[in-house]
Amino acid sequence: FYQAVWLARRLADLTPPSHVDIGSSIGMIAVTSAYVPTIFVDYRPLKVEVKGVFPVAANLLTLPFGDGQLSSLSCLHVIEHIGLGRYGDPLIPKGTHIAAKELARVLAPGGKLFLSMPVGRERTQFNAQRIFRPLTILAMFEGLRVENFGLIDDGGNLIQTAELSIGEACEYGCGLFEMTK
Repeated sequence: FYQAVWLARRLADLTPPSHVDIGSSIGMIAVTSAYVPTIFVDYRPLKVEVKGVFPVAANLLTLPFGDGQLSSLSCLHVIEHIGLGRYGDPLIPKGTHIAAKELARVLAPGGKLFLSMPVGRERTQFNAQRIFRPLTILAMFEGLRVENFGLIDDGGNLIQTAELSIGEACEYGCGLFEMTK
C-alpha cells in the first residue's frame, strides 16, 4: 500500500507528460494512469483497453526502449525476483544486477527512477526474492543520484525520508528510492 501511495503522490507532484512502469502493481497503474499516461511493461501483458494505460509485453532484462529514452520510470518490488524462477523465468544468479543495469540504461539524463526493493540483512530467499543492503542497491545503480530514500520499516511504518543506516538495520524493510540520472 505505502509504496503505491509514495509513487502516486510523487508522480502527482512532478506531473511528467508520460510515465513507464515495469511490472509493478496493476492497482497502482490504475491510479497513476488517471492523471499521467502510463506505459505498463510486463512479460505477462495486461489485457485491458483503458484510457491512459498502454500495456507492453516485454522482459525487464531486454527492455524495448532506446538508451536514455525514458524520463519517468518506476519498478516497485520487482527486480529482486528476477532470475529466481518464481514466475517461470530462468535461473540467473545476477538477475537483479542485470535488471538494474537495464533500468539505468533506458533512463534519460535528468530522468527519474522510482524503485522499491526489500532492504535489510542481505540474503536470497530461494524462489522468492533477494534482500539487499541499501548501499548495495546504490552500487547497482552507479551513475544515478539518490534524491530521496524512504523506508517502510520492519514494523510496517512509512518513513518518508530516512537515513540509509535505518534501512541497513532492517531485517526485512522496503526501501523507496527516488533517483535521478
